[in-house]
Amino acid sequence: MAETSAATVITGASGGIGEALAYEFARERGTLVLVARGGDALARVAMQAKERGAARVETVTLDLAQPQAVDDLEETLAALGLHVETLVNNAGYGLRGRFDALDEADEIGMVDLNIRALTVLCRRFLPGMVQRRKGGIVNLASTAAFAPGPLMAVYYASKAYVLSLSRALAEEVRRQGVVVTAVCPGITTTGFQARAHMGDARMMRLPTMNATDVAALAYRGYRARKITVVTGAFNQIMAASSRLAPPGFLAAMTRRMNSA
Repeated sequence: MAETSAATVITGASGGIGEALAYEFARERGTLVLVARGGDALARVAMQAKERGAARVETVTLDLAQPQAVDDLEETLAALGLHVETLVNNAGYGLRGRFDALDEADEIGMVDLNIRALTVLCRRFLPGMVQRRKGGIVNLASTAAFAPGPLMAVYYASKAYVLSLSRALAEEVRRQGVVVTAVCPGITTTGFQARAHMGDARMMRLPTMNATDVAALAYRGYRARKITVVTGAFNQIMAASSRLAPPGFLAAMTRRMNSA
């Protein structure tokens, strides 16, 4: 088998937290593979990542919600002579509205991207990390993972899955030299809110963070081999409080925050 070079693969890298994470990993002066649907935006991020120190940056324009997308990514990496040393699963989206009223295809698309694609990517690239006894996975969950989410039911549920899966994998591979970190941001100023139609939600009145600060905390937590990183003091308090609240009360409060 031909020798390959190590790479950090970042999905959803064309903006927001994914873009900011690309710049964090660029400082390691290794190889980045940036994956997203938007080719023009990826080219811009790639140029910035090179200026910030990345030795090599490859871009892959790909819709990970499509069933064959991970196969296509794996083939592209092989053709580039690369293996995945760090996988950053950042791609995902949310939608606000009643479960029974939102477009069915959009909701299933959330499951495909936020859950299925992330799971397949972990399953495809984790065995190589275990075999080499080196590397890790950063999965972007959310503070939404700690509560049921009326009016964003599928999104909250998808992030609960990401958090649970990440914690389980972290335990499974902790003796194999591999790190799995779940990052749980709260409200972060990115394009996510517009895509999710959250502009008039009460949630948007809560303290917010910017993508650069979230990415810095995520990167430091991953390199410190943390299993869970909740970004920011306010978000840490909210996550801790959710563990103590009765489920019915928590659901009612979340519905209020997701309402206009």
